[in-house]
Amino acid sequence: MSSNIRVFIFIILSVVLTFHYAEPCESKQGKFKVGNNDSFPWISMRLPDKVVPLHYDILIHPNLTSLNFSGMVTIEVLIKNDTEFIVLHSKGLEITFASILLEADWKTDSEEMNLNVLGHKAHEQIAIMANKTLLTNQKYRLHIRFQASLADGFDGFYKSTYLTSVGEERVLATTDFEPTAARMAFPCFDEPSFKATFSIKIRRERQHIALSNMPKIQTLELSDGLVEDYFNVTKKMSTYLVAYIVCDFRSISANTTSDIKVSVYAVPEKWNQTQYALEVAVKILEFYENYFNISYPLPKLDLIAIPDFQSGAMENWGLITYRETSLLYDAQTSSLSDKQWVTKVIAHELAHQWFGNLVIMDWWNDLWLNEGFARYMELVSINSTFPELQIDEYFLSVYFGAISRDSLKSSHPISNAAETPTQIMQMFDSVSYDKGACLLNMLKDFLTEEVFREGVTRYLKKYSYRNAKSDDLLNILSLTCPEEDFISGHSCYTSTQYRYVKEPPHLKETMDSWILQMGIPLIVVENNGNQIIVHQERFLKGIFRDDPEWEELQSGYLWHVPLAYITSDSDNIGRHLLKTKSDVIQLEKEVKWIKFNPNMNGYYLVHYEGNGWETLGQLLNQNHTVLSNKDRTNLIHNIFQLVSVGKVSLHQGLDLLLYLKNETDNLPLLQGIGYLEVLYQMLERRGISDVANNLKKFILQHFGDFIERQTWSDEGSISEKKLRTELLGLACQLHHKQCIEKAKQLFDNWMASNSSSSIPTDVLRTVYIIGAQSPDGWNYLLEKYRLSLSSSEKNKILSGLTRTRDTDKLTELLELCMKGDVIKTQDLASVVATISKNPDGQYLAWEFVKNNWNKLLEKFDVGSFSIRGILYGTTAHFSSNKDLEDVKVFFKFLKEQGHELTVADVAVEMIQKNIKWLEQNLQVLRKWLENVLSNEAS
Repeated sequence: MSSNIRVFIFIILSVVLTFHYAEPCESKQGKFKVGNNDSFPWISMRLPDKVVPLHYDILIHPNLTSLNFSGMVTIEVLIKNDTEFIVLHSKGLEITFASILLEADWKTDSEEMNLNVLGHKAHEQIAIMANKTLLTNQKYRLHIRFQASLADGFDGFYKSTYLTSVGEERVLATTDFEPTAARMAFPCFDEPSFKATFSIKIRRERQHIALSNMPKIQTLELSDGLVEDYFNVTKKMSTYLVAYIVCDFRSISANTTSDIKVSVYAVPEKWNQTQYALEVAVKILEFYENYFNISYPLPKLDLIAIPDFQSGAMENWGLITYRETSLLYDAQTSSLSDKQWVTKVIAHELAHQWFGNLVIMDWWNDLWLNEGFARYMELVSINSTFPELQIDEYFLSVYFGAISRDSLKSSHPISNAAETPTQIMQMFDSVSYDKGACLLNMLKDFLTEEVFREGVTRYLKKYSYRNAKSDDLLNILSLTCPEEDFISGHSCYTSTQYRYVKEPPHLKETMDSWILQMGIPLIVVENNGNQIIVHQERFLKGIFRDDPEWEELQSGYLWHVPLAYITSDSDNIGRHLLKTKSDVIQLEKEVKWIKFNPNMNGYYLVHYEGNGWETLGQLLNQNHTVLSNKDRTNLIHNIFQLVSVGKVSLHQGLDLLLYLKNETDNLPLLQGIGYLEVLYQMLERRGISDVANNLKKFILQHFGDFIERQTWSDEGSISEKKLRTELLGLACQLHHKQCIEKAKQLFDNWMASNSSSSIPTDVLRTVYIIGAQSPDGWNYLLEKYRLSLSSSEKNKILSGLTRTRDTDKLTELLELCMKGDVIKTQDLASVVATISKNPDGQYLAWEFVKNNWNKLLEKFDVGSFSIRGILYGTTAHFSSNKDLEDVKVFFKFLKEQGHELTVADVAVEMIQKNIKWLEQNLQVLRKWLENVLSNEAS
């Protein structure tokens, strides 16, 4: 059936059923039962494959006054095997009517019989019990009517609100279904493999607009003053990509060169902050069409800023929803870092229109195929379209974030079993996103850019509108080169196709060692002149070789590592595929030094044994520009990782940082100073004042010239702006007199002018932090927060408010977050985590979480980003045995409640690492600082 015919039939049926739908259901036979799982005809959490959905006709009517909604869905299904029932998902919906009709009977308008509906609350499933056997290869229409309240949280079909500049509250209804919340909005087969097409109709009041995945094709006037919008039939897609919104927003639009209409929506008074997002969306959409050589398949793409949104954004096909801070850009209050963030999130979500929408993973265990690709494509697209944003430098933080998580015992493979909704939600972490992106970048470097890109395009074309697994991608990439160059059915072998050419590598075998195995390898390097001995082991932060558990944790781990290196003899990149525990790389002649993983394209850490680190340290001191800025940054990151496992001493790591006094690039400078800041914050929170004061003196003395050179302005590249923001922020944190005086002067002038004087956006956060230290300043900032229409400004104000030393003010902030009127509940997790970083607020925040746990669960799902962020943010920085035991007791309580949260294991492990780090390194740090300060004084 063509799309136009299907839409026409849907319109006619909807009109016919409007009166019937409005009538109360008076069934003599049908009834809905929930709770007695013993009588439920299906025992698995996963749906049976006997019934396959083909098409959904959905009518939704949200009432923005009573805050509830009603709806009906007609699902055309195909029976694969005889069955007496149809099982699908439903959560929190009141089912008022359910019927099943054979397609032939539906066309003859046969009488519908209200059938029995059983419920399995734990599995979020309902079973429609047929009154006769449903036959194989027959098509049926499943018709269900339902109603519910608009959700108070952030999942399913939920309410969002915003205040106008005159204080009027306005309500909208919006959706967010990933991963398992479509079932909260309409009964459906809510698993990614059950793809179907959707015809959506929305009933609304005249003052609102309705949006959905596809363009609106018709609006009907109803007799009760309401209108109904009909939207075109979608492409074949999974339920979690369905979206619809009823609101009063305004938009701006533009067309791409391929005539795709792109629109950006926001609340009316923030409409002027949408222009930059439109520019980015058009430019990047055009880039992706060219890069993939596959047209964007829908006629329009909407991007909309939702006032209440839990994550950064959601890639609904054709209607992408964003948190306001991820889409809106205000030139007066948004910094260049804010602009980079907006660009990055847009690039990520637009990449999903191909990775995740056009081709979707078969099940959530392969989520990395969606999220890893989208994260990787941020780098590719922005490098090409907005090179001034220097996204290449940002991507190093992606690597470092992945390594931080993946080097823990509590990590998991990127392809990992997940069955329950909570387990699935917890797959949305830095392993799936960041490690997935790192592996794809390594794979690109392994295959070459040309081969990788061609393979990705073939993958997308072959699996368009289908589901795929990790093996499907690897099989396509293995067969990327031209037919005449194949030497086997598994891999392609020419000197230009693979960079490791001694023998044809089996790509699947190589990549399985990364996809099916958690963790990251440490490459131990011994330089014997023209022979380089390499050995691999599993890198585990905080685990020393002489620890009793070391051997067991190493057992069975082996990666196929595509090593790359440069040497003192040549900056041409050498390559070697390490497939065994140990191997020897034979060089043409002896080299003084060797540097592995140039530009950090590989996902591994390196330890240079013998005098390897000393030699590299001398190189940095003598002529650091011999190595690229990425390689210098990589060495700094690498050596401090090795400190955590006892491979090198903290003394060596700190000595390496001394060269930074002569550093000419901001990237390694920020990396080195960042580590010192982390150490200072740990010492300050623990109250180890003598070492903290000496570290403060060292930072201000050693990097004083850099601090003095910073201007309180918005000038320079994004790298220069980031350095300015970080250095001035750190200087004020360390009580640098001139920094505090300047920040206070800017704040006082701004407050005295009633916010009419401007503050450079790069230093806005620092100025607010200093201003919030006085009661008057804090109160003024809170009032400014209430009135501001800029979400980026609100973020910066919150940073200031959370850094006060007044615990009564911090308590007030937490209470405001719980109420959700002044400070929105969506910001609760970040506020709690930021207060936890405040030495005066760390225990206040932790007690708040323990005392309000049940209330927090009323606001957020237990596996959500927010709950995980709250738990990790309030505990992972602890570094004492007393705090560790307190955290363990609480997490034991959560487990007894039935909450199996991986973040609990991560947080406990991080605290243990912090305790061990201080035990191993506190005295070393104390002595090193005393010696360095003494030498500088003399």
